[in-house]
Parts: sequence; structure tokens; C-alpha cells
Amino acid sequence: MKKSTLIISICFLIVLLILGVYVKKRYFNPWIRLKDAKEQANLLINDNQLKDGDLIFQTSLSPQSKPIQLATHSKYSHCGIIYKINNDYMVFEAIQKVKYTPLIKWIARGEDSHFTIKRLKHADSILTAGKINDMIKAGNHFKGKGYDIYFEWTDDKIYCSELIWKIYKQSLGIELGKLQKLRDFDLSDERVQNIMKKRYGDKIPYNETVISPASIYESNLLETIKEYY
Repeated sequence: MKKSTLIISICFLIVLLILGVYVKKRYFNPWIRLKDAKEQANLLINDNQLKDGDLIFQTSLSPQSKPIQLATHSKYSHCGIIYKINNDYMVFEAIQKVKYTPLIKWIARGEDSHFTIKRLKHADSILTAGKINDMIKAGNHFKGKGYDIYFEWTDDKIYCSELIWKIYKQSLGIELGKLQKLRDFDLSDERVQNIMKKRYGDKIPYNETVISPASIYESNLLETIKEYY
């Protein structure tokens, strides 16, 4: 190998190494993600863009995120409800268990700290203080319950979009998104089939009622407030 070619190859490898270190720090370092999330959350708060009852969507970094995206043809795989509690913005969500998570930490957990916020149309007249209180009370019924990896339509355990749908239905009588059966989703991808096989074995409940993050996201009862990419 000529000396000039060797030098070029070494320089190229150095550039790749530097780029790799930057990408890791920028997109995978939790402290960097937390810093980005704090900046975005503060912008929303300072501009008074957040209201109780707003919905927030993100791409989760969990192992089941990609299969959910593939099955629902959506980039979003996780969602929650925003409330202002004791002057702090929190996200009520179903994760390992149903709980309140600080908005900044919630945003930082998502892929590249990206998120979208949706709001019920005519929220000012519908989501009164009394109705928000009803929503919180409805949510308290689920608080502390475990995450439902089987996506069953019961209250024993619960998953993220199911939590949102049931809170809005029980407290407001509003159905956000179309309920579907498991068989209605695109189950053709091998990654989707693998996770279903792992969880259900040969007894896949194709007739189970399911509400997906994508279905809520696409509801014509909602309007987009903020998208951060």
C-alpha cells in the first residue's frame, strides 16, 4: 500500500471514530438527552403552550417499540397525559407501572427526545377544572397497576394508550381513537411475529380489543399543539 493511501485510510478511520463518539454522546448519552428535554420543556412552559389533559406521544426505546411501530404503521409507540401538579408538569403514564413522571424525564426517555403534543378540540370549554379533576380521579383507579404486556382489555393491568382511552371515556364520555382487534393490525413483519410468539405462544388472541397509540394520535377529535423533531 502506498504511503499516501495509508495516510488517507488512517485519517478516514480517525474521522469515523470522532463522528462515532459525537453521535454516541449526542444521541445516546442520557445527560445530553436530559439537557435537550429540559430546553424543550422550558420552551413549552414559558410560552404557556401546555394545558391539563394534553396528550404527549413519543417513540419509546423499549424492545417492543419497533414491533408496535411496524404493526400500527406509526412512528409513535408510547403516550401519556399531561397534568400540572404543584406547579410541576407531569406525565401520567403506564410504563412498568402506572405513575406520574416529570415531563422533562419523560421527554428525555424517548428516541432523540422527540415528541408531539395533541389537545382535545374545544378543550377550553370541555376540559374545565371540574372535568380535569374527574380525569385525575379516574386515573387514580389505575395508579400503581402493572404494565400489561399482553394488551388485554381489562383493568387488572394496563398499557399506555389503554390508560388514556379509558380515562377520557370514563371521565368525559369521549372515545379517543378507534378500538380495533389484534387481528386488524399489520402482523406480517418477522419482528412482530417474534414478539407475539414469545408472549402468546401458539394461542395468539386475534380477537382481543386493542387501542393503539397510533389510533389515538390520528383521532379527529384532537389537534396538534407542538411537534419537536
